[in-house]
Amino acid sequence: MEDSIKKFLSYLYAELNYSPNTISSYEIEIKKYQRFIKEKHINYLELNKDNIRNYLKYLDNKKYKNSSISKNLSALRSFYNFLVIQGKIGKNIFNSIHNPKLEKKLPNFLSEIDMENILEYSENKNFKKDIYTNRNLLIMELLYDTGCRASELTNIKLKNIDFNDRSIRIMGKGSKERIVYYGEYTEQTIKLYLKDRVELLKNQSSDYLLVSKTTLKLTTRRIAQIIDEIIKQLAIKNNVTPHTFRHSFATHLLNHGADLRSVQELLGHSSLSTTQIYTHVSNERLRNVYLKTHPRK
Repeated sequence: MEDSIKKFLSYLYAELNYSPNTISSYEIEIKKYQRFIKEKHINYLELNKDNIRNYLKYLDNKKYKNSSISKNLSALRSFYNFLVIQGKIGKNIFNSIHNPKLEKKLPNFLSEIDMENILEYSENKNFKKDIYTNRNLLIMELLYDTGCRASELTNIKLKNIDFNDRSIRIMGKGSKERIVYYGEYTEQTIKLYLKDRVELLKNQSSDYLLVSKTTLKLTTRRIAQIIDEIIKQLAIKNNVTPHTFRHSFATHLLNHGADLRSVQELLGHSSLSTTQIYTHVSNERLRNVYLKTHPRK
C-alpha cells in the first residue's frame, strides 16, 4: 500500500497540480486509514462494506467530528479512484459510501461595534505608530471592505487596483475572477500606505500590494499573525482570524438589506447555498431582537 500512496501523491502533484498543503492533507487522511487496515490485517485492494463500516466506527470511537470523517472519506474516495485508473481494482467501493451529515456551524463574526474598534486601533493614545501601522490597518480594512480571503489578499497586485473606481480585480478559488470594491476609509489608508511602501521596499520592486522590509509579498500566515497581535492588544475576547472579517462583511451587508445574490457575487461563491449560511446569522439576530423587544413574546 505504501507504494500506491506515494504514486497517488505524485499523481496529485504532477497531473492534478494540487498544492503542497492539499497533498499533505490527503496524505494525513490516508495514513489514518492505513493504520486501521494494518491493525485489522485487511487487504486494501479487497475491501467490503463491512470493513468500511468498521472503519467508520473506529473513527467515531476516536471522537472524530462528522466534518473530519467527511474529509477522510473524500481523500479515500480520491485514492481509490486512482487505484481504478491504475487498474489495481475494478471499482471504487467508496463511491457507494455517503459522507455523514455535517454539523451546522454558524460562522464566527464580529459585531459592528467590535469591528469599528478594531479598525480604529491605531487611534488609541497608548498605541505606538510605526512604518507598518498603515499597512496593517489596510490589511484589516481590505478584508472587511471587500470580503476577500487572506489568500486572495496576498495575491493582489498594484495593477489589479482601479484607484478611480475604487475596485480590485480578485483571482479567487478555481481561478475565478471577480471585482470587489472598497470605501473612502480604505482609499485614504491605501494612499498613506503606498508612501510607506516605498520606504519598506527601499530600492527593491514588487508587483504585490502588501510587502514588508524582509519580503516582497506577505504570506497568509503572516497576515494571520498580524491580526492576532492587534487583537491581543485590544483585549477582544472573540477568536478573530482573517476569515472572521469575511464572515463579518457578509453578515453586516445582509443585516443592512443587501440581497443574497449580490453578497454571493462579492464573496465569489459558486453556489448560493454556500452564501445562505449567513442568512441563518441574520435570522438569529432578528430572533434575538424580537425576544428582547416584543411585549408578548
